[in-house]
Amino acid sequence: MNTLKENDFVRLYTFIQKKYGINLSKKKQLIEGRLNSTLFSMGFNDFSEYVDYILTKSTEKDVEVLLNKLTTNYTYFMREKVHFDFFTQTILPYLVQNKKEKVLSVWSAGCSTGQEPYTLSILMKEFLGKEAPRWDTRVLATDISQKVLLQAQKGIYPQDSFKDMPSEWVRKYFNRVGNTDQYEVTPALKSNVIFKPFNLMDPIQFKIPFDVIFCRNVMIYFNQQTKDALVDRFYNSTNQGGYLIIGLSETVNKNNTNYKYTMPAVYRKI
Repeated sequence: MNTLKENDFVRLYTFIQKKYGINLSKKKQLIEGRLNSTLFSMGFNDFSEYVDYILTKSTEKDVEVLLNKLTTNYTYFMREKVHFDFFTQTILPYLVQNKKEKVLSVWSAGCSTGQEPYTLSILMKEFLGKEAPRWDTRVLATDISQKVLLQAQKGIYPQDSFKDMPSEWVRKYFNRVGNTDQYEVTPALKSNVIFKPFNLMDPIQFKIPFDVIFCRNVMIYFNQQTKDALVDRFYNSTNQGGYLIIGLSETVNKNNTNYKYTMPAVYRKI
């Protein structure tokens, strides 16, 4: 197995952190373990050659392979259910009561393979019931990885990913794929989620501000300075009265944000 020299390690994690916000400064062993097969498949003799290539000649696809190797895209439907309960029981009643234009603007930032935005779409449809066709409930779902976005757009998931979802929702919003244990999102639900590639290090310049931003289990890869700057950009892209929801294992620096703490991992712009 190739060994990652200290100077090459510093060059690589500095590049990744500067461009994508991901802090791997304490992940030398992980990088060595996960990238050795990539070095071999690309024909490099050692990490020095590979790092030189990534920093000077790499394509977007090369960098995406790198990021996919070094970050974990683990998710399932209804993960951290407390957030979805709060969304249904508190946020949606407030928004429906106060939104005269009948548009709910929800962003799933770092959507991975799509379980989160599809769940949010289901929750809005279920909450609105017969009124749903009168509302624009399309969810914006973004991720830096084209690979996971393609999986999300296909919308095909194994049966065990629905372990926390009500069975009636599975029957209503998913179709079984042949005789397999795979289920595909219905066309109506697919059309309600807009998938786009987006680097959270970039300026946020979408057309309208958001009522709710879900960015869960993404900032675990960022250092504090990067997190603070991202939360500030989120704040500027949130409607008055809107919410930011992060992962239960994550925190926002309460002394360095204008968001107001609501409950664990939930913050509001008021």
